[in-house]
Amino acid sequence: MLDAFTKVVSQADARGEYVNAGQIDALLQMVKDGPKRLDVVNRITGNASAIVTNAARSLFDDQPQLIAPGGNAYTHRRMAACLRDMDIVLRYVTYAIFTGDGSVLDDRCLNGLRETYLALGVPGGSVAEAIRKMKDAAIALANDRNGVTQGDCSSLMAELGAYFDRAASAVG
Repeated sequence: MLDAFTKVVSQADARGEYVNAGQIDALLQMVKDGPKRLDVVNRITGNASAIVTNAARSLFDDQPQLIAPGGNAYTHRRMAACLRDMDIVLRYVTYAIFTGDGSVLDDRCLNGLRETYLALGVPGGSVAEAIRKMKDAAIALANDRNGVTQGDCSSLMAELGAYFDRAASAVG
């Protein structure tokens, strides 16, 4: 896992080049967005349980066969595993938004997850839908202007959405 700064320096070093003005401007913008970035992480982290629980409830309302006898989330053990996995994805999305780099999400969470789910018979489309539901809730929370650093958050929300989309695509 590399933060955005280390990644830029590492890539420039591998090419034997200096960090260029465009890269410096992008990093400067990330620093300027730091308080907003932290607000987003704090909002999601502080509401993680509700985000996961509500997304799961909504998913099971939409796809009741998952919790019916024989369904992939039937029995408390399977339901707990489902909620655990959703929580892990959400946690790694917060790491990615905090560092400004999605490699932690890929490297430590998503790589191999689709294959694992296929081997276990977990319906990837349902997992992807749960992730999309978490995305909607997280962005709604992060966009709430009360008690957070003011300013334009559109690029930060787009980045956050892209991390969720990456996770949904990886399992779906």
